[in-house]
Amino acid sequence: MSSSVPMLRVELRGISKHYGEGPTRVDALTEVTLDVGAGETVGLLGPSGCGKTTLLNVIGCVTEPSGGWMRLDGEEVYDGQWLRHDLRRLRLEKIGFIFQTHNLLPFLNSTENVAEAMELRGMSPRSARERAEDLLEYLEVGHRRRAMPSALSGGEAQRVAIARALANNPHVILADEPTAALDSKRAAVVMTLLRRVAAEQEVAVLVVTHDDKIFGSFDRVVRLRDGFVEENAPAAAGT
Repeated sequence: MSSSVPMLRVELRGISKHYGEGPTRVDALTEVTLDVGAGETVGLLGPSGCGKTTLLNVIGCVTEPSGGWMRLDGEEVYDGQWLRHDLRRLRLEKIGFIFQTHNLLPFLNSTENVAEAMELRGMSPRSARERAEDLLEYLEVGHRRRAMPSALSGGEAQRVAIARALANNPHVILADEPTAALDSKRAAVVMTLLRRVAAEQEVAVLVVTHDDKIFGSFDRVVRLRDGFVEENAPAAAGT
């Protein structure tokens, strides 16, 4: 890109989410405004119940907001209502998901788990397999391409999960506690890989975490409390 300012991959303006009405109403998110640029790795921090996972699910087009405006990768996707009818397709096109537990299909090997996401989008099985193997090599787990999930270590399984998240060239990756089940060494490897993906592929990476081992891995931290953005600062200042 000719400009030194990175493209914004995630843009939220006044995003709110509540459940119920009247005296039983619960406000999970209140007027959240947030930008995340290409190449950024951002940590979403805060106490349990503060709205972190709700915010991740809103950005992932899994949970519908109650109000506000959202653009992903340059496309307006929400303005008081969803602007795309096929949200499943939207997620396949724009978003990669990584979870605390890798959620790999136990009856498919590493390559097949990664290739499946591409086949769901219409890629031929042969092309999907070739790209899956390339992604596994890129994430330094190519030697485990034929291994079943039960034979992978926790760190290896998360690398395969990252490869699966990258399968369809998303520009937004959403990770919910991706290192919670890993020791310090493996958690550091996973975060190093996520930062590499962000920088080399101009992806916006958002990570929900309670894991203080990885706080130093973020470019910026966003702290939520009671559904509000309490802090939005470079990691050095916010950790």
